[in-house]
Amino acid sequence: MTNHPHALDTLAAADAAELAKILLEVCSSPRWATAVAEAKPWSSREALLAANAAAMAELTVADLHDAMAGHARIGRPKTGDATSEREQAGIQGADQTVLDELREANAAYEAKFGHVFLICATGRTAAALLAALRERHPNDPATEAEIVRGELRKINDIRLNRLLDAL
Repeated sequence: MTNHPHALDTLAAADAAELAKILLEVCSSPRWATAVAEAKPWSSREALLAANAAAMAELTVADLHDAMAGHARIGRPKTGDATSEREQAGIQGADQTVLDELREANAAYEAKFGHVFLICATGRTAAALLAALRERHPNDPATEAEIVRGELRKINDIRLNRLLDAL
């Protein structure tokens, strides 16, 4: 990845409404989008990613729930959503037994925590996602919230990098 100063300039030059729309496609937390927008102009790709990290660090549990609301359930990418399908490409072609176990583990996780299981799925197989889900299920809510915060930051970094590369 290289720095694309023009991409940063293009992003920073967007009016407030357009920038909010773009950032909310990266992460559906309004608080996160506002914090990242307020950090502009970003001097580099690294500065934008630092704004992501700083914004993620400040999110409340309610804000994390806002952010998770924009994510598809692991093992069930949203049909027609290129981002969801790309991020969960590792489940394509997975054994139906693993997919069934993933669905059951998701349901148990959601019943315990009240939200989707969130993980940076990019590059992970269905079996790896299932193993991670099972590993995290015993966590207490506070521990899980901090893990989710870290996973969201990774996902946002990937999405921001893709956005800059596309501009």
